[in-house]
Amino acid sequence: MTKPKFSRIIPIALILIIVAVSIAALVSLARTVFFSGTIAQKSVDISKESLLNTSVNYSVALIVRGPIVANESFSSYQIKVAPNSRSLTVYSGYLNQISNNIVLDNNIPAYEQFVYALDKANMEKGTELSGNKNDLRGICASGFVYEYKILKSDSSIKSLWSSSCSGSRGSLDASVNQLNKLFMAQIPDSSDIINKIW
Repeated sequence: MTKPKFSRIIPIALILIIVAVSIAALVSLARTVFFSGTIAQKSVDISKESLLNTSVNYSVALIVRGPIVANESFSSYQIKVAPNSRSLTVYSGYLNQISNNIVLDNNIPAYEQFVYALDKANMEKGTELSGNKNDLRGICASGFVYEYKILKSDSSIKSLWSSSCSGSRGSLDASVNQLNKLFMAQIPDSSDIINKIW
């Protein structure tokens, strides 16, 4: 008597399990289709909020690497701007020995105007690459590589890059010239200093 009841329960249990798995798969698919844009939008919003944040632990930086040459001839520089400071640091060689360093004061209203100008120039526009696509070693060996960073306590929130080589477009979706001019304008006479590097 118990065997026929048991044999009826097994197919019903299997059907219920299949229905539950199917519903879970449909819900997962619906989330992917309808909400994936929302997740990407949240990521953009976080980087934009961080860019426009004028708290003292936030900052932005431009790092420019020159052509890949002998260690004695290699140069790079960084312009970093924070709500309370601005700096231009020139490096010699691949070990980043400081050959010139200018540090200036800043204030929150000046920083606010600057980061809003960077936002209007789309500094946070682009998708960070991963793995080998984000490995800058050897990229654009005869030209220049430009990195743009949004930082919190010197840790990168978003980092995008581009180069002067047409075959290495990078992750930045904005005008390098426009962004570089904005950064250089933060340090008086920076163009004179930078022109002497290369």
